[in-house]
Amino acid sequence: MQLIDMHTHIYPPAIARKAAASIREFYQLDTREMDGTADTLLTRGTEAGIDRFVVLPVAMRPDRTRHINDFIIGQVTEQPRFLGFGSIHAGMENIAEEVEYILQNGLLGVKMHPDFQEFDIDDPRLFPAYEAMRGRLCVMLHMGDTRYSYSHPARLRRVLDNFPGLQVIAAHFGGYSMYETAYDELRDKDCIFDVSSSMMFMERGIPEKFINIYGAERMAFGTDYPLWDPITETKRFLQLDLTDAQFEQIGHKTAERIFKL
Repeated sequence: MQLIDMHTHIYPPAIARKAAASIREFYQLDTREMDGTADTLLTRGTEAGIDRFVVLPVAMRPDRTRHINDFIIGQVTEQPRFLGFGSIHAGMENIAEEVEYILQNGLLGVKMHPDFQEFDIDDPRLFPAYEAMRGRLCVMLHMGDTRYSYSHPARLRRVLDNFPGLQVIAAHFGGYSMYETAYDELRDKDCIFDVSSSMMFMERGIPEKFINIYGAERMAFGTDYPLWDPITETKRFLQLDLTDAQFEQIGHKTAERIFKL
């Protein structure tokens, strides 16, 4: 079966191991050490049977946004198996111009991690970016950490209400530590979800429950490398009690539809 990994992160080799370690520290997880490099993603992902990878940056500072986006642009140019997103930060000036730069350089969307970046999903400073993305780029949002309110599903609901037609991927079943709340807030909204960094925290049968409720056409496969090993996460996904049609839809067809592959 073809697989497109909707959710991965890569870093320049000089800082990759440190960046990967800081992610594990942020989540207080003792997971198998992945070094955060593109080479390891390709090696482990290929062994897992993954065909293509969506690589996602996160701009931790407004003044580093362009540098981070240029790194991803370079990676996508060099590696045809990579599909790239850019990043933006609510604190940057001319935020809509960065969206245009992302679009003009062939990237497919924008990734934000509100809990890392410390701004709300519905921060008004992001509205010009949402408007610039609407109908042109999709946005991937980290969702649902109970330690913070930045990424609460209710904030995403307000964004979707105010920007109809904005294509949103709500990561981690819409809230990896509050997926029931995510269902209450987002079940009837125009967004899709990925399965990354969620299944290991759910009781048996819960992933299938939400996949069946939302519909496989609203779900996408993702591993969240380097937080998790692509081999382990692919096995976890393929062990779900789903039909062949659901596996195909989540494994690659949802991504193909969104990105018009």
